[in-house]
Amino acid sequence: MTNPTVVLGFPRIGEKRELKIALENYWKGLISLSELQHIASGLRLRHWELQRDSGIKTVSINDFSLYDNMLDLMVILGAEPERFSDIFDPIRRYFTMARGDSIHTAMEMTKWFNTNYHYLVPELHAQFTFKAINPTKIIQEYHEAKAHGFEGVIHLIGPMTFLALSKCTETIRQALFDKVLAQYSTLLETLNTLGASIIIHEPSLVCDPNPSDLSLLKITYDRLGSLTKIWVATYFEHSQEATAVLVTTPIVGLALDFVHGDANLQSLESIAKSNKCLAIGIIDGRNVWKNNLSQSLETLYEIATFIPKERLSITTSCSLLHIPYSLKYETTLSEEVKLLLSFAEEKLIELNVLSHAFFKDKPLNIETIDTNRIDTAVRQRIDAITPMDYKRPYPFALRQQSAHDLFDLPILPTTTIGSFPQTEDIRKIRQKFKKGMLSEETYNDFMKKAIQECIEFQLSIDIDVLVHGEFERNDMVEYFGEQLKGFAFTANGWVQSYGSRCVKPPLLYADVSRPKAMTLKWSAYAQSLSNRPVKGMLTGPVTILNWSFVRDDQPRSDTAKQIALAIRDEVNDLQQEGIKMIQVDEAAFKEGYPLRQNKRADYEQWALESFLLSTAVAERDTQIHTHMCYSEFTDIIKTIEAMDADVISIETSRSGNRLLKIFAEVGYTQEVGPGVYDIHSPRIPDIEEMERQIYALLEVLPAHQLWINPDCGLKTRGWSETKEALSNMVIATKKIRQKI
Repeated sequence: MTNPTVVLGFPRIGEKRELKIALENYWKGLISLSELQHIASGLRLRHWELQRDSGIKTVSINDFSLYDNMLDLMVILGAEPERFSDIFDPIRRYFTMARGDSIHTAMEMTKWFNTNYHYLVPELHAQFTFKAINPTKIIQEYHEAKAHGFEGVIHLIGPMTFLALSKCTETIRQALFDKVLAQYSTLLETLNTLGASIIIHEPSLVCDPNPSDLSLLKITYDRLGSLTKIWVATYFEHSQEATAVLVTTPIVGLALDFVHGDANLQSLESIAKSNKCLAIGIIDGRNVWKNNLSQSLETLYEIATFIPKERLSITTSCSLLHIPYSLKYETTLSEEVKLLLSFAEEKLIELNVLSHAFFKDKPLNIETIDTNRIDTAVRQRIDAITPMDYKRPYPFALRQQSAHDLFDLPILPTTTIGSFPQTEDIRKIRQKFKKGMLSEETYNDFMKKAIQECIEFQLSIDIDVLVHGEFERNDMVEYFGEQLKGFAFTANGWVQSYGSRCVKPPLLYADVSRPKAMTLKWSAYAQSLSNRPVKGMLTGPVTILNWSFVRDDQPRSDTAKQIALAIRDEVNDLQQEGIKMIQVDEAAFKEGYPLRQNKRADYEQWALESFLLSTAVAERDTQIHTHMCYSEFTDIIKTIEAMDADVISIETSRSGNRLLKIFAEVGYTQEVGPGVYDIHSPRIPDIEEMERQIYALLEVLPAHQLWINPDCGLKTRGWSETKEALSNMVIATKKIRQKI
């Protein structure tokens, strides 16, 4: 990797979500495996051509995946869980590990550090036996690139990160270290025959490594660095402690994040003395705003005062997987917003521009951007916030009694998280209405019918607390952003969340306010259809923030408070209309946590305040629910308590009761709805399995504290599986009620 530019990964879903469409067609049996592989091969070629056309001579190999890079790594390392060994066809086994089937539960999925990308968690145990390495994918993609005339650099998740993110105890990680290192050693010896450089991604090294981690790091790269040409990449934060170790190993160089890890500047002297090369992560791979080229150039020249240019490369701060593909299809964005933006394809151009300016002293052509982002009324309202605006006026015990009197629910009340299946008809109706091809009356009639059928179904299986189904919503964040000032929306700005699941994050570019009620009409209509409570469904301020591309010209805490005030107004409108059970989802609360411990208290403070600001307006008999998914709660359970929600629903279906036990251990007093089945898998648990899961919950928390629900929204599931799964859930709950 001697050229001045490189990229740490490129979006693989395709500029028009070609991979998503192909995957889902393959799973439905509409296309063959060879057709899927042909589409994947075409996407890789297109991505390599884009990199080459942007001046990148060494393209990225093995950043592409049919589902997930961590899942690919398990196959490559021979680390597939034994429970899938009865599936002999490798591609069927691969997708079953990700999605499950009628026999196999899918592997646990969780967030990739503090991003919105989900990876599949390796399952390790003390007696785990690795099979032979299987480098076929990497070798085939490398030769595929060579056949098209490309030189490639191979990307690989590293052993430290593989172990750190695996599902096992620290003791087991230590016990398996030698085995894992042996697998990597064999793999690198094999890859060395290709003659390519290898960038090993070790983002876990930014997460406060302890002395034991650093000791193992030294052993790892003393060994691996002697086998082939290795670069080690860290990102999302600084990695000073790890860098100090890595410069003493025989690796070729490091790729460091200078966008989100300013403190990496303090490692320059040690890198310079070590004679290592440095790839400077100067283009933001996590946000969509144009690079401040002059500021970046200053940083590059500052780095060059320590390390000579011939040892420097320019790169992205991380993989571009986390941002949309291209601006070329964004014909509906206003010019003032579009001028602010740079997606993956444009960031390749920025890399090239910076490379020419830095390495060839070409002048920068800086474009002046003038966009008004300030709303005086919003600023005045923020200034008027008082401490009492963050506190509910009644303690939980009194609120709980009021809720029990008002709702009169049975023990182990059943409900869902919010959304119901989004059929093709629903999506088409929304799209036609949005494009002006459908009258408002026709649209409203269709949505009312969908809501009515959803309510009737829930009543038919006797669910206790209903939801309206969210058929009018394209996405739990986008829907709200479309109705708030300060947001803009793309036509094709899709980002992969997991597998074939893509999201289109809003662009939060200016001050936020709520011009009018956002959910009241549909919630009130749904409640009019039944005497049972229908939850009002809102997305919380921290999740809206963390699942948007957020303006970078003011602190995120300021933006979060602006959103919180908008949600606060919506909570109040709902309760005044008689909607007394309101769910404020904070699915992304945990993923916003800084990776460095010393920065977390500040985030916790303003994130907690934002949630409280949005919900503290709730009256004594208004029950506030929240939902969190795919999070580790051990280190934030006190913050969850401080959120003061009356009911929290969480994901436990893939993680057993590990997460729920944390609530029991701290003596959590509010009510909890652990997910009793996994909605991310098409597998439908039968009644007996649901019963076993509920009994397992009762071993951790008492019945009066538990709600029964799926682990997440049902939007991505089909109606037939949804009806069967929810029916089984309600029947299982009723059987257990009779026994207890």
